[in-house]
Amino acid sequence: MAVRGVEIGVPAGARPRARGWVVLARFAQKKPLGAAGGVLILVMLLTAIFADVLQTHDPIATDAAATLAGLSAEHWLGTDHLGRDIYSRIVHGARVSLIVGVASTLLGSVLGGIIGLLSGYAGGTTDLVTQRILDILQGLPLLVLALVMSAALGPAIHNVIIAISIPIIPRAARVIRSSVLSIREMQYIEAARSLGLQHLRIAFRHILPNTIGPFIVLCTAQLGSAILVEATLSYLGLGVPEPYPSWGRMLSVSAAEYAQKAPHLVLFPGIAISLAVFGSNLLGDALRDTLDPRLRGS
Repeated sequence: MAVRGVEIGVPAGARPRARGWVVLARFAQKKPLGAAGGVLILVMLLTAIFADVLQTHDPIATDAAATLAGLSAEHWLGTDHLGRDIYSRIVHGARVSLIVGVASTLLGSVLGGIIGLLSGYAGGTTDLVTQRILDILQGLPLLVLALVMSAALGPAIHNVIIAISIPIIPRAARVIRSSVLSIREMQYIEAARSLGLQHLRIAFRHILPNTIGPFIVLCTAQLGSAILVEATLSYLGLGVPEPYPSWGRMLSVSAAEYAQKAPHLVLFPGIAISLAVFGSNLLGDALRDTLDPRLRGS
């Protein structure tokens, strides 16, 4: 029952929740692949959070009697050459991959976003010099630059995060700068300038909030690349060191020597990496199509 357009008997707090579910339902209906990617990322997030609960064995404990054991009720995905449980190591590897991927993506995107914001708003010589420096950084492939930085900093989790975040900075700066160049010419920005507001306040208070959409798309798109680069660095021995279980290091240890004898050592970590990157890319593409006004009709 409704009186003058106001619904009777509906709690006020239920409306925002209902709207949220409606938005999610519409997103899943319009972008089913993006929703599937979101589910994969959510599963990875829950796995990382509850890794200690989901594990069946200590991921770093060795068992000489169970070396290279196949799939069984005791070891669901078998064991590696040291008798360590593959399932438990994959579960804990999700935590490592998510920490490195999210931290490096946020660090690189935030730093690059600030640089792009200030460069685009300032314009002139400042923008020209900044963009030429970013051109140099962006000229190197993400993996190559991450390899150089990781080799220089050494194998450690915080060093891997820094090494992966640096190549993300120029990409994030370019995306945010392109948005800032169009926003700074709008009438409300001219009005803020005419009122005598400080430039930093205009940039961070009035321009930055309007770049949130591209920033979200950027983070989701770069997350998959960050996870893949972390796995590659670990595979090459420049990523997360032992005893932390990492999907890339699991492949590095077993791919060459045990791939034919025990294919499960390569198969399951490879599937985990593929699903994480695949889910991130699907979600990023769907969010880009949804949040970008030029692509909303697609």
